[in-house]
Amino acid sequence: MSIYDFKVKAQDDSEVSLSDYKGKVLLIVNTATGCGFTPQYDGLQDMYELHQKDGLEILDFPCNQFKEQAPGSDEEIHFFCTGRYGITFPRFSKIDVNGENAIPLYRYLTTNTTFGGFGKSPMSLILKPVVKKMDPDYKNNGNIKWNFTKFLIDRNGEIIARFEPTESLDNVKKKVEEVL
Repeated sequence: MSIYDFKVKAQDDSEVSLSDYKGKVLLIVNTATGCGFTPQYDGLQDMYELHQKDGLEILDFPCNQFKEQAPGSDEEIHFFCTGRYGITFPRFSKIDVNGENAIPLYRYLTTNTTFGGFGKSPMSLILKPVVKKMDPDYKNNGNIKWNFTKFLIDRNGEIIARFEPTESLDNVKKKVEEVL
């Protein structure tokens, strides 16, 4: 099984095979429009503009599982992202990333990676108690902890890295550039 075996729903509800992205470097992100990490859209768009020509694709999967911070329809989320942040990378239909309704792609990503910790940033100090309340065993499972968790996939479809939302986008960008 590889990343290319999965199909996902585009925001228009059409089916997209991830095999369409063979040979590309992928950054797969679960996002939310009303989260403290939502401003990361700016840095993600900058990274996309800089490296799309080099083979980078950022795949945006809105998710409303974390304090309902991605309300609205797929269309409303799209208008927010394009209007407020000028996002041009692909956005897919809103999904679940954890639990029985998690899409198979995210089951694969979370089964094949581990939680790396939140670090010591100011946001991590806020996030840790919230996540612990939702999942007391959060340190010991691969579940997505919050919005803007990122997975870096190389050109062969292999998972290279997982970045928690508190990881600096500068660090994410450095790793993306190494893989490109």
